[in-house]
Amino acid sequence: MSIVATAPVLVPLATTALTALASGRSRVQQAVSFAGALGLLAVATVLMVQVARGAPASVSFGDWAPPYGIEFQLDGLSSVLVLVTALMGVASLLFLASGADPGPRHPMLLPLMHGMLAGVVGAFSTADLFNLYVWFEVMLICALGLIALGGRREQLDAAFKYLGLNLFGTLLLLAAVGLLYAATGELNYAALAVASRRVDPALLHALLAALALGLLLKSAAFPLYAWLPASYPTLPAPVLALCAGLLTKVGVYALLRTLGDVFVPAGAALFGVLGWLAAATMVAGVLGAAYHWDMRRILAFHIVSQIGYILLAVALGGPGGNAAAIFYTVHHIVVKANLFLIAGMVAALAGSYDLRRIGGLAAARPALALLFAVPALSLVGIPPLSGFWAKLLVLQQAFAQGRYAWAAIGLMVSVLTLYSMLKIWVEAFWKRHPEADRADASVPWQPRRVALAPAWLATGLLAAVTLAIGLAPQTLIEFAREAAATLGRR
Repeated sequence: MSIVATAPVLVPLATTALTALASGRSRVQQAVSFAGALGLLAVATVLMVQVARGAPASVSFGDWAPPYGIEFQLDGLSSVLVLVTALMGVASLLFLASGADPGPRHPMLLPLMHGMLAGVVGAFSTADLFNLYVWFEVMLICALGLIALGGRREQLDAAFKYLGLNLFGTLLLLAAVGLLYAATGELNYAALAVASRRVDPALLHALLAALALGLLLKSAAFPLYAWLPASYPTLPAPVLALCAGLLTKVGVYALLRTLGDVFVPAGAALFGVLGWLAAATMVAGVLGAAYHWDMRRILAFHIVSQIGYILLAVALGGPGGNAAAIFYTVHHIVVKANLFLIAGMVAALAGSYDLRRIGGLAAARPALALLFAVPALSLVGIPPLSGFWAKLLVLQQAFAQGRYAWAAIGLMVSVLTLYSMLKIWVEAFWKRHPEADRADASVPWQPRRVALAPAWLATGLLAAVTLAIGLAPQTLIEFAREAAATLGRR
């Protein structure tokens, strides 16, 4: 049992160390990296099967029983997120092996990617509030290193912006953890759930508000989201997909775990405010996406917008809202990562991420146009793709609870999301390429010749997952409901 609980963290940590040691031998480093990613996927699959059979995995380190020993505990919520994290690692490394991302390969690129995977999986696995903060710091350090890797001016500028706001969130999160420990004397989730009931409600609500604010910043929620579109677009496509798919979801997961599981029912006092912040996050993100022409910035703002839907599900609370949040999180990780990878393929073929400088890909690469349509339409919520079911679960709960304003905002944002996806489709795929209309063009414009086989495999894999969830949603819906039913019972 302890091996299963620790392996999802130990595998990427070991891979980080081994790829760092092999930094002078690129072929060996790549082989170790991919073997580590496949190993993480294997242990995550074993863990998922075990949890689905009703046997959550847990371990307490140092032969100290909880609440004194640091505990890892993987239930339904944790295990499904660990599995999708492992899938993102494999897809990103597959894409990295293609010619779709011709950027320089820094010796520390792979160690930092696996270090970030370790931080994400550690945050999903821990059952200790301070340890959750530690894993957030591991992610922060690795993400900051990935943004600054290469040392170009725009990278350093993005790293400064990323560090500035996230450091504030880190300090706020640490302060909230420390004050909660001072008020309760506990850090273990189960022990905190019991001890928090003895704390004065007014004090507890203030401490939870501080904790939630720090986690909202990590989630890129309104009005604390500016760091994300300012920093993410400087990343190489496979790293961008990994960060976009996972990092903000850890903040949302931590909100769901704390407010919807550990600190029930005290956390429910914040749900009204959280719901309106979620609505504002949806609107701010989709308007930012509508304004921009760079595919990376459009999709970065859509991270913000879609985070709003997940936060809305968390704010709706209860088994139904929590199940919607779990389903939406899994769906969005896969879809968002795939959109960034496909954008990388478009840029590799057309030579730019700027929609005003590209075009004609539907005729030149019809398979790529079809591949883009799957995650794009899923992001909008077109049936029967995964995004339709994700939004349906959220909107059903909003209507059931009489939150008609929140539901109306969610529907409006879906329409604006459709506008953004249509803009990418029309500009990148449908319209003629600008160079094809030049009077001095001796031959029609053709996309570049790039070795894309691994990129096709990575994006096709994620598109298949999106289609599988959409065409057979009941499996994930039932699993999400079972996982949600266990929350708040500590």
